[in-house]
Amino acid sequence: MGRRRAKGRKVNGILLLNKPQGISSNKALQQVKQLFFAAKAGHTGALDPLATGMLPICFGEATKFSQFLLESDKGYRVVAKLGVRTDSCDSTGETIETKPANVSEKKLLKALDQFRGDILQVPSMFSALKHKGQPLYKLARQGIEIEREAREISVFHLELLRFEEDEVELEIECSKGTYIRNIVDDLGQVLECGAHVTELHRSFVADYPVEDMVTMEQLEADRDEGVSLDQYLLPMDSSVMHLDEAVLDADSEHYFLQGQAVVYPDLEQGDYIRVYNEDDEFIGIAEVDKELMLAPKRLVVR
Repeated sequence: MGRRRAKGRKVNGILLLNKPQGISSNKALQQVKQLFFAAKAGHTGALDPLATGMLPICFGEATKFSQFLLESDKGYRVVAKLGVRTDSCDSTGETIETKPANVSEKKLLKALDQFRGDILQVPSMFSALKHKGQPLYKLARQGIEIEREAREISVFHLELLRFEEDEVELEIECSKGTYIRNIVDDLGQVLECGAHVTELHRSFVADYPVEDMVTMEQLEADRDEGVSLDQYLLPMDSSVMHLDEAVLDADSEHYFLQGQAVVYPDLEQGDYIRVYNEDDEFIGIAEVDKELMLAPKRLVVR
């Protein structure tokens, strides 16, 4: 039997989608993939259906470097309602507890201090984490509770933007793996009144400019008018610009692309390096091995 041809065209690059509210990240991905008629695409760091904001979508060869976006810092704006706790920690869930929200601003500010810096967080049962291949949220919907280990996260910035009656708006900048819903739920427990997320917007991922985000409506409008959507794609190496750079000569490039480690000056073991050829073309990511050579980890196929 012959090889099946990929359905769609070859597209390489990264799109910063401003995900709309009400659909899953996977649904948004499938819609964008169809709009681009792309053969291969994947998103980095799922947003809940309730959430809006920056969802980087990697096309083609860029999917090989998506892990660096998954591991990057992120920023959010969140609106929480005090006095009501839900099983999903947001407004899509079932109410499990209601209490009077008799909270002063002084008490709120003091409680927020507990959520800055390095803290431990137990992921929600309504997260996309998997247990024996099953996402936790699917198990939660079946009424199954799985014990989860607390994980260390870092909250670099936590600011109170607004506090009106039972509504709190926060700005949060944090490390990978942070669940904003859990911060809000835990805050409600500290305040002894309960809380849940009503609005959530991811404002940034890594160092990507907010102004480079594009909406689904804009993509659909351009598609309908025959305008190329590729204008919105960022280079695939934009996800790894925080790494040090190496430029290989023609001989080293040849061996590197054959999967062989090559010599390069001033390397430190364990570092990841973004690698280019003499024509300034991004050719992949290398890791410095124990012999202090550039060992290929992810290669761009052109």
